[in-house]
Amino acid sequence: MTAATSAALAWEAERGRLIGIAYRMLGDFGHAEDVVSEVAIEALKAERADAAAVRSWPAWLTTTCVRRSIDRVRSLAAVREEYTGHWLPEPVATDRLPEDAVADRELLSLALLHLAEQLSPDARAAVVLHRAYAMTAAEIGEILEKSPAAVRQLISRAERRLQIHEHSPAPRAADPAALSALMTAVQQGDLDTLRDLLTDEAILWTDGGGVVAATRNPIFGAEKVHRFYVGVREKTAKLAPDLPFSVSPIEVNGEFALALTHSGRTDVLTLEFDQVGRIRGIRQVSNPHKLTRAFSQPPA
Repeated sequence: MTAATSAALAWEAERGRLIGIAYRMLGDFGHAEDVVSEVAIEALKAERADAAAVRSWPAWLTTTCVRRSIDRVRSLAAVREEYTGHWLPEPVATDRLPEDAVADRELLSLALLHLAEQLSPDARAAVVLHRAYAMTAAEIGEILEKSPAAVRQLISRAERRLQIHEHSPAPRAADPAALSALMTAVQQGDLDTLRDLLTDEAILWTDGGGVVAATRNPIFGAEKVHRFYVGVREKTAKLAPDLPFSVSPIEVNGEFALALTHSGRTDVLTLEFDQVGRIRGIRQVSNPHKLTRAFSQPPA
């Protein structure tokens, strides 16, 4: 959208926020950009048809973006059911996200984007607008064409499903010294340090999308997760001894993550911590089609 009309100026001003809404709902940055581009086209059409009918362009753009995102969620549901292996959201380097998309990092983590896949499209929209953009039930109700009471119920159920509410203690960030020790240990081949940082019930999800080798089902338990990475390291040493096995810190979606290089490729691992700073979940995105935006600079 380039013409300096009221709709165009509003879309330019709101674009980062709209991408933040769509990305949180879809877990896929490319689809989020597509939705926001469609919103631009719809805005031009609405302005040409009857500009006076739009009382607030920001409100109109938000409503259209949410409804388009809901439609896109529904259309993608069947595609994701046919996805090879476990589907994980697309990680995006924090500095590559629009500033308005990360102004509030609520519901931006890969853990919550992943859990949000369990929600209905309307519930996903309601909790995103409420938690990340502080919209009231009445405002959300106008967008979803539901009563404020129905919206509050959607939000309450979604928050329980996501295991978030305003009085719950936030998961503690991992101790930087412990993470530094972990990376040093991995570089040196000592994966027992990883096992010591995992909770007994830790879960590993991997997403290769059928493009690269990855587990098709989650791996449960610290011992099994530990054995998985021991196996990855041994396989790398056996089949690709000249290629590096290394780990380095990066930031995606406003949170700490790891870039794991092995077997000639680099995967992105996000870590979910419990209240005492131990790792209770690892999400490993290996599908190269999902990693085009994960790095500030392409990995060496």
